[in-house]
Amino acid sequence: MMKDYRTGNGYDVHALKNGLKMWLCGIQIPCEMGFVAHSDGDVAIHALCDALLGAAALGDIGYHFPDSDPRFKGIDSKRLLAEVVRLIGEKGYQVGNADVTIALQAPKLRPHIDTMRKTLAEVMGVEIDRVSVKATTTERLGFVGRGEGCEVWASASIFKEL
Repeated sequence: MMKDYRTGNGYDVHALKNGLKMWLCGIQIPCEMGFVAHSDGDVAIHALCDALLGAAALGDIGYHFPDSDPRFKGIDSKRLLAEVVRLIGEKGYQVGNADVTIALQAPKLRPHIDTMRKTLAEVMGVEIDRVSVKATTTERLGFVGRGEGCEVWASASIFKEL
């Protein structure tokens, strides 16, 4: 049987601010700083949503969940990801895999990577070995290196039987 494979990529950035919660890949990271955002600020899930939406040619996260809509104020981004998976499912697609790279100077994310992968896999309804999460710093360069924000790149593949 033939399959229709597609790939998308996503990118998102959020500023950091003292006193806010830091959510990444659906889990709260212990930290004194968190992300400035209309939703819970989970920059990693936002980039992943854009990758999945892009693969299905369904626009971007801002189109589906505009920050001007009060329904999305403070929303758990796992709900947004679940809705994106539902939207691509309406077009007959399933998640193939996801790869997320987080650039953040601090805190160190390695202790949280396995939980992040598990959380994303559960929300997307896939096996954990279909989800990769990587973290890096920018060696103190740029806005990420100065601790002003975080940027995330995500790639995702989707497929359907023809």
